[in-house]
Amino acid sequence: MRLYDELPVDHKLATVYRYGAGVCGAILLAFGCLGFADELSPFDTQGAHIAGMSTNGLLSLVSVVFGLLLVGGAVVGGSVASTLNMVVGALFVLSGLVHLFILDRPVNVLDFGMPNVMFSFAMGLLIATFGMYGRVSSRLPHDNPYWRRRHPRQAAREALAIRRRRPVGAPAGTPVATPAGPAPRRPS
Repeated sequence: MRLYDELPVDHKLATVYRYGAGVCGAILLAFGCLGFADELSPFDTQGAHIAGMSTNGLLSLVSVVFGLLLVGGAVVGGSVASTLNMVVGALFVLSGLVHLFILDRPVNVLDFGMPNVMFSFAMGLLIATFGMYGRVSSRLPHDNPYWRRRHPRQAAREALAIRRRRPVGAPAGTPVATPAGPAPRRPS
């Protein structure tokens, strides 16, 4: 069972995953490409700055790789984009924590400064939030595939109740009468 098999292409979950991955990927691509445009050396730690953050050729390469990965996830969409957003977001937060401890040390080969650490935390949280939207919550709607996967028995009971309320021989798209009154009319 896949998310994009159950939800229409224009469902808001798929849209949030795609746009979140695409926008964050584009930001990372822009940062990486600006670094390449400055012809930075790969392991230079002398403090070349782009957009207020220190960078070098290796950091530009890492930014381009993750940017392309996120843009690729936006193209694929669905649960792939959601999972990719959560994993990349967690990696960015982890990178921020690691680089917080190695600031001003020789092992800081990506030339991270404090603005880079703050950007890594902010971008990681943003990307992870896009990935977790509609997936990690205690109050997911019952038509959400993640809720159905977590509550298979209740989802099966609700689906059976809907099938029982549908008139015999009616096609699957026919509106169902609810206990509160007749089924809503479809626009002509």
